[in-house]
Amino acid sequence: MRTIDDLGELRGQRVLLRSDLNVPLDGDRITDDGRIRASLPTITRLTEAGARVVVCAHLGRPKGEVDPRYSLRPVAGRLGELLGQDVAFAEDTVGESAHEVVDGIEDGQVALLENLRFNPGETSKDESERAAFADQLAELADVYVSDGFGVVHRKQASVYDIASRLPAALGGLVQAEVDVLQRLTEEPERPYAVVLGGAKVSDKLGVIDNLLGTADRLLIGGGMVFTFLKAQGHEVGTSLLEEDQVDTVRQYLERAEEEGVQIVLPSDVVVATEFSAEADHEVVAADAIPADRMGLDIGPDAAQEFADALTDCKTVFWNGPMGAFEMEPYAAGTKAVAQALAEATKGGALTVVGGGDSAAAVRQLGFADSDFGHISTGGGASLEYLEGKELPGLTIFEQHEEK
Repeated sequence: MRTIDDLGELRGQRVLLRSDLNVPLDGDRITDDGRIRASLPTITRLTEAGARVVVCAHLGRPKGEVDPRYSLRPVAGRLGELLGQDVAFAEDTVGESAHEVVDGIEDGQVALLENLRFNPGETSKDESERAAFADQLAELADVYVSDGFGVVHRKQASVYDIASRLPAALGGLVQAEVDVLQRLTEEPERPYAVVLGGAKVSDKLGVIDNLLGTADRLLIGGGMVFTFLKAQGHEVGTSLLEEDQVDTVRQYLERAEEEGVQIVLPSDVVVATEFSAEADHEVVAADAIPADRMGLDIGPDAAQEFADALTDCKTVFWNGPMGAFEMEPYAAGTKAVAQALAEATKGGALTVVGGGDSAAAVRQLGFADSDFGHISTGGGASLEYLEGKELPGLTIFEQHEEK
């Protein structure tokens, strides 16, 4: 697939750069700037080449309407701080302000358009509406670069349609993400362990189904583990449970045994009277959860067992926290897994943190990005790739290659 190297001379060219700047906000305060930092190498490469960089991105789900809560203005400020230059900010996506701002930047300078999802054409299921918005975006640029890995699984105007309207290439971030995911799916170094957590098992069914034929070990934690425990016939109390998935999970357990894939479930869990940091909580065996309590983290024995299961691994992929890590009493399991991955990284293993809550968790718990082999910027995109699904933001480039 075409890369920036294939675009030729970029000095003076207006480059529309699709980045993933969907950062968490507390009012106007950015609570985790990881995605902004991840976008810097490609932006810097383009500015150093003399391009006029027009960054476009989304934030949240404003549903096609202008909503000040989802403005990218705070992101423009932070991006400017990190780049060491002012970033011009357009008050709209393709309107008068966007054209004025883009016309005003010079070689090596950067502009940021307002939230793409303020325009209904960005996410529309109507191809003509999406195409019309892509046409308007294309008027702002001479070249398109796709560098927002977190959205390549979306068939959206700034991800899919625009790539057919301008000379287009993949940016360095998307290239790096795809390279890592290929290493996870095409002859990974073994032993290969996958750690899955998060709230819902239904979000991970496709990944589990696909990885049962690839991974050597699946370690299951988070809210999704209680559907597994229920499938084994255990009481799960008031824990998060997807009753409609119990039979499917039971089949996965049987299949794993047949195929020699080790599924590691926690031997103990931290349970509480309610979903609160102040609630009474205790550690109980995973097969002895009281009927009036909910599980909110894997227990200390399980944390050690999970760490032990990762010690000899050469490849580890992790997506989803082990518990409600945002509350201190239920953070220990997630921290133990993060520490085990950090140790595996030191030992030469390829360790991949699969974006989303996992990336937020490791940073919140005090780990540096350099403690891991790779922290993905796209949780959903990573999972869909591992499921074996086609990602529209990549297939559009493959189609161009075939032509």
